[in-house]
Amino acid sequence: MMHGEHGYRDLAHGVSAQLAQLRKSTPEVMKAFGELGRSATKDGVLDGKTKELIALALSVAVRCDPCIAFHTQTLVKLGATRQEIDETLGVATYMGGGPALMYAASAVAAFDEFAAVAKAG
Repeated sequence: MMHGEHGYRDLAHGVSAQLAQLRKSTPEVMKAFGELGRSATKDGVLDGKTKELIALALSVAVRCDPCIAFHTQTLVKLGATRQEIDETLGVATYMGGGPALMYAASAVAAFDEFAAVAKAG
């Protein structure tokens, strides 16, 4: 599923703007959620990129387009390769069946979109 002229970049930007409203109205909740995310994805026995790949697989499994946008954007920044993305999506499809495969296609589109911007930028 594509969103706007720039697809997943527009989606990530739009959701970020909407979340800004929640940061104002529920700052403690949003701060705690942000801290949870940082703690969960920081390097440990598993590195941050591996944890983001897991997050992408889960994003596909739960069919969350904004999650796909945010995690593919982060994976591009972390230097993930298209092959790493594809193999992660293979596991997500194996675990989630046909519906996961449809969202795996969305994740490929999102990763390619953010990777193209990163190359151009």
